[in-house]
Amino acid sequence: MKANFSAQPEKCTYLGFDLSTQKLKAVQLNSCLDVIVATAEVQFDSDLPEFRTVNGAITGPKKNEFFGQPVMWIKAVDIIMDRLVVNGGDLSSVGAIGGSAQQHGSVYWSRQGVEALRTLDPGKFLHMQIDDTAFVLNKTPIWMDGSTQNQCSEMEMAIGGSKEMVRITGSRCFPRFTGPQIRKVYQQHARAYEDTQRISLISSFLASIFIGDVAPIDYADGSGMNLFDIKAKTWSKACLNACAPDLEERLSAPVKTNSFIGTICDFFVQRFGMPANCKVCAFTGDNPSSLSGMLVENNWLAVSLGTSDTVMMTLKQQALLEDAHVLCHPTEDNLFMGLLCSLVRDGMKRSEATDNWNTFNELLDSTPRGNYGNMALHFPTKEIVPSVRGTLRWNKDTNAVSTTASTGVLKFSSPQTEIRALIEGQMLHRLSVAIDMGFNFGANTKIIATGGASINKSILQVIADVFNSPVYVQKTSSEAALLGAAYRAGYMHYLERCTDDSPLSYSDFISPYILNHLTHMCQPSKDSNDIYTPMLERIRSMIQILQKTN
Repeated sequence: MKANFSAQPEKCTYLGFDLSTQKLKAVQLNSCLDVIVATAEVQFDSDLPEFRTVNGAITGPKKNEFFGQPVMWIKAVDIIMDRLVVNGGDLSSVGAIGGSAQQHGSVYWSRQGVEALRTLDPGKFLHMQIDDTAFVLNKTPIWMDGSTQNQCSEMEMAIGGSKEMVRITGSRCFPRFTGPQIRKVYQQHARAYEDTQRISLISSFLASIFIGDVAPIDYADGSGMNLFDIKAKTWSKACLNACAPDLEERLSAPVKTNSFIGTICDFFVQRFGMPANCKVCAFTGDNPSSLSGMLVENNWLAVSLGTSDTVMMTLKQQALLEDAHVLCHPTEDNLFMGLLCSLVRDGMKRSEATDNWNTFNELLDSTPRGNYGNMALHFPTKEIVPSVRGTLRWNKDTNAVSTTASTGVLKFSSPQTEIRALIEGQMLHRLSVAIDMGFNFGANTKIIATGGASINKSILQVIADVFNSPVYVQKTSSEAALLGAAYRAGYMHYLERCTDDSPLSYSDFISPYILNHLTHMCQPSKDSNDIYTPMLERIRSMIQILQKTN
């Protein structure tokens, strides 16, 4: 069932933005959301070298510290708006804007910054007005920062333990989450915290630029802070009190992800000719935005193979697992979102495959499914799910009761065995956690893959075999988070103008566009279930042993 666009202006278009770790991207879609009118991007390392980032981030002076610079992101907005116009974008036709950004980063507005937002001069660049004085901290923590383990322990202890944190917020306290980061700022930069007028996530920070005021934090991105009650859909008083004083006034009231938060500010009307009635949707995190740009039905599983490997799913109920993420669903009020992440795969390409994906694929394809019983789990840095660090390799003779179960083997005899053990181990781990989170696998389950490595058919075949489900990829080169941002803008505009008594749900509205952009890549092998079901039990045993030894 396709949306009725009779209420939509024929030439109305929709903008989506995504502020990721390494770049700012933009896409303009036509009125029916099925044609890309224009795209643009700004690469931070190459386009803004004066900020001296490496892969978009700045390494801090202490271990596990990583930062971003809000002024760099502001300057990127200046550049990308010009590039959209140069690349054929018609900004005078934009009916609504949506956006997303890397999760777990935070921005600390000064009094001058809030005032600058509200009084933007269209005759000047944004970065000339929203400069370093707009923020009490010029460098702010991003999702890569893992330096807040002490703050995590303090927050969990204050509210009664990790299980209570999971019950309230959907996740136990993680060093990369925003709440512990805010607590660290409060403890180590007390004067800066005191002078902070408002705290934004990076997504709401980006939305603030477009509405000319500090934008509210949305439910889905707010779920990744260890501060938000994901069932009550409001800030948790207990978690706020465990984090920092007078925090609620700095965060302000959260809003539904699928909601309008205002209209475009006069700066963009005057400088770029955008319509004064152009609506701005709540911006959200890149993972919830990817979910809204990928999933057609609740029995589809999304796999993003980018800088990190991320698995996303829709859940009917909150899973009370300490080693899992559960967020508010970005488009369905009564559902939840499950999330798993890893950063391992690229390192194995460098160490075992001469840093070449073709070599990696050849080695992977040269070994049979099941890898002769050789299995491995690699967590070189402490993972979020599970909360372990280390590597464990088992050969065909090792099991949970073996005397060598906790040590395994030091290394496999060949690169091809190492690579298949890595990929199968990763995917089996994800399968086990998805089952524990309550995702219902069945005959109708399908996998959608996106991200840079989704062109790697060898990895996609392993995914199909392990999950025993067909795998699809998105045809368009635009990332799912970016498309999800534009789709949400189009949907909210549809709801505002729809005269039907029963408007379409987001899923019904968007499924034709997602389905039209999918290509079937591979089917599971006929013997997949026989091979991987016993391997799933072995991987669970390996995870348990790693957890005991950490």
